[in-house]
Amino acid sequence: MHPSDALNEIATLLERERSSRYKSKAFRTAADAIAGLSDEDLRDAAALRRRKGIGESTFAVISEALEGRVPGYLVDLRERAGVQRSSTLRGMLRGDLHSHSDWSDGLTSIDLMVEAARTLGHEYLALTDHSPRLRVANGLSPERLRAQLDIVKGMSGDGFTLLSGIEVDILEAGGLDQEPDLLDELDVVVASAHSKLRMDRGPMTRRLVAAVSDPRVDVLGHVTGRLVEGSRGTRPPSSIDARAVFEACAANGVAVEINSRPERQDPPDEMIAIALELGCLFSIDSDAHAPGQLSLLDYGAERAERAGVPPERVVTTWSLERLREWTSRRH
Repeated sequence: MHPSDALNEIATLLERERSSRYKSKAFRTAADAIAGLSDEDLRDAAALRRRKGIGESTFAVISEALEGRVPGYLVDLRERAGVQRSSTLRGMLRGDLHSHSDWSDGLTSIDLMVEAARTLGHEYLALTDHSPRLRVANGLSPERLRAQLDIVKGMSGDGFTLLSGIEVDILEAGGLDQEPDLLDELDVVVASAHSKLRMDRGPMTRRLVAAVSDPRVDVLGHVTGRLVEGSRGTRPPSSIDARAVFEACAANGVAVEINSRPERQDPPDEMIAIALELGCLFSIDSDAHAPGQLSLLDYGAERAERAGVPPERVVTTWSLERLREWTSRRH
């Protein structure tokens, strides 16, 4: 295999298993560092070692690939990843409505996210970087979001559409952390709570109900905010009246997100059952912060299928035309 293919695949697999962002970035940097080099240049070991962006680990991968072998590190990562998780529902997904780029707290540029989505066969991807108040995630001010919209316009074509969007923070009283007129311009609005997750049950329920009752919201993101595994540790779910929240989602045509990140598994199975009973729509999303994480949809689709979610109630199985008809209810 070509060294750059090996380096990029390693980065992708590291991202999928949510390894250190510095590890995956090192391999993507090395792939960029050798872009355009001839075989002769690649085989000049002394010059290659001196090239900025090439370290011991990435040099070893390049060397093994040049010898005609699949690098050992890549072999190990492939074994750790195992066979791709599969479900009938996964094959029906056409896109993803929740992803991040390095404009907020994602690891890579928008074009790399688009390239990965195309490779996975997505028909569409919504770019939903964070809103201003989430400073720790470099949330987008109205000015930065408007600048991003100009870039998003040029990222579609050949059967793929990059949708403009935002993961807007739900404020403590249920308001949305972005200018209303700007939210109206976006293709997709995912609303999520990121702070004060330990609010009392009553106020937290009212907060989410108010958010999904806003006509600008399409998807309620990671409903409970829980963490069940991973490097960030664990976090209990927010205390909410799930029936009240999902009744509001159903009444307003807002999709309940089934967040595919293994560390979230949000909402819990018992809440998915309530949302099903109440007639809610669902959106199976990756919440990807790097190209390799877009494939985490495998996990979300598997959970949704196990929970008995009908494919026709999953908005990310819909065609782009039908999806746009659904989001147009906001206008």
